[in-house]
Amino acid sequence: MIALTLARLTDAVQGVLHPFGDDSPETVVSGAVDTDSRLIEPGGVFVAKPGEQTDGHLFVGPAIDRGAAVAIVERLVDAPVSQIVVRDAVAALSDLARVVVADVRAGGALRIVGITGSNGKTTTKNLLARILEGEGGTVSPRASFNNEVGAPLTMLRVTDSTRFLVSEFGASGPGAIAHLAGLVEPDLGVVLMVGMAHAGGFGGIEGTFQAKSELVRALRPGGVAVLNADDARVAAMAPIAAERGVAVRWFGRGPEAAVRADDVVVTASGTSCVVTVDGASMPLHLKVLGEHHVMNALAAIAAATTLGVSLADSVSRLETVEIAERWRMQPLGSDRVRIINDAYNASPDSMAAALRTLAQITGPGERMVAVLGAMSELGEYAGEEHDRVGELAVRLRIPRIVVIGTEARRMFLAAVAQGSWDDEAVFFATADEAYDYLVDELRDGDRVLVKSSNAAGLRFLGDRLGESFS
Repeated sequence: MIALTLARLTDAVQGVLHPFGDDSPETVVSGAVDTDSRLIEPGGVFVAKPGEQTDGHLFVGPAIDRGAAVAIVERLVDAPVSQIVVRDAVAALSDLARVVVADVRAGGALRIVGITGSNGKTTTKNLLARILEGEGGTVSPRASFNNEVGAPLTMLRVTDSTRFLVSEFGASGPGAIAHLAGLVEPDLGVVLMVGMAHAGGFGGIEGTFQAKSELVRALRPGGVAVLNADDARVAAMAPIAAERGVAVRWFGRGPEAAVRADDVVVTASGTSCVVTVDGASMPLHLKVLGEHHVMNALAAIAAATTLGVSLADSVSRLETVEIAERWRMQPLGSDRVRIINDAYNASPDSMAAALRTLAQITGPGERMVAVLGAMSELGEYAGEEHDRVGELAVRLRIPRIVVIGTEARRMFLAAVAQGSWDDEAVFFATADEAYDYLVDELRDGDRVLVKSSNAAGLRFLGDRLGESFS
C-alpha cells in the first residue's frame, strides 16, 4: 500500500483512531493490507473481518506477532497495537481501496483494466498480466480474488510505481460488479461471455446479462469496452458503451472482430492459431490446453494492444504461459496416463468446453475418461444443466464416464439414458470411492479429465491421480 498517515487512513475508512504507545495521527504506515493474519508482514495493516466460520478479531494478536502496525476492527480488542474502529470492516476495505487507487491514479501513470464474464476471468487476467508485466509494474489478483474482499485487497497492492492494475470482478448478486468497478472506474472493461454460471443467483440468463453489463456502465468516460463479438449478449452491451461515451474494441473468431483468430488447431501440447489485430497477423502457440482459451487470449491481446502493447510483444509473452492457473486445465500425470485437472470452477459452458477439449486432444489408440462432479450455483436450472452434460459426454463418444457426488447424479442418469448402457458410465458417492476405482481402471494411453465446481472438491482427486500416475 502507499504510505498514509494514521489520520488519513482513519479518514479513508470513516473510522475512529485509537493510537497505541508512541503512535499519533501523524504516524505513517505503508505495509500491505490483509484480512489473513498469517499473511501479515512487518508494518502491515490487518483488517479484522468477521467471517462465517470464525472472527478476525480473534487473530489481532497473531497479526501483531507478525508485525502488524495497525488493526482495522469493528470493536476494540485488548491488544498492544493502534486500532481504527469502523462500522463494517469489509466496507472499510472498499473505502480504503477507493482512496488509495485515486491517489495513485492522480500521479497520471496508472491504467486500470476490469475483467468480468461467466467463464474465463481468471485465465484472461493471468494472460493479460503476463503481457503487461513486460511493460512495467503490474498488479493483478492472486488466484480468484474477485469478490467484495479479494478485489479491494488486490487494489490496495498498488503503489506509486504501478503502471497497470488488472482487476477481476465476480458477481455474487446484482450490483456487486457495479460496486467493485465503481471503486476504481476502469479505463478498460473486458467482458468475456454471458453464460449460465451462477444463473441461479440472478434469476436466469437475463439477470446475468444485467450483472455483467455493470462493468461497461462503470467505465470512465473516454474508456474502452473490450467485448466478445461472438456472444450475442455481450455484443448487446455496445449501446450501453455508447451511452457512457465509451469506445468498443471487438474480439472474436468472426471476420468482423478487430482482434480475431483463424486456423485454430488443438493438440495435447497446446493450441495454435493465427491472430490478427487490425489487419496485422502472426502465429500464436498457447501451451494452455483447450480451444476455449483462444478467446481468453484474444481478449487479453485486445486489451493489451489497446493499452499500446505491440502484437508481437503480446504474442511472445503469451507463449511463455505454461498453465492458466492451478486446477484450471492443469496437465498432471505422465505421457502414459495424462490427467487434466480442471476442477476449480465449472459451469455448463466450461463443462462443455472441457469435454470437447478432451475429445480433441485424445489421439488414435488412446482412451478418453471423464471424471465429473457437480456444478454449483445453478439454482432451478441445476437439474437440466447436469442432464445436458451427461448427454454431451455420450455424444462425444467418451467411453468411460465417472460421475461423483449425489448433486451430480443426474449426469450419470442422463448418460445412461442417452445410450451409455454397457458400464461406460459409473457413479460413486465419494471421491475416495472413485479414486479406488480409477487407480485400478486407468491404463496406458488414457487421457483423463477431472472437472467440477470448487465445492465438489474434485481438484484434490485430480491431484491424487496426478501423483499416482506421474
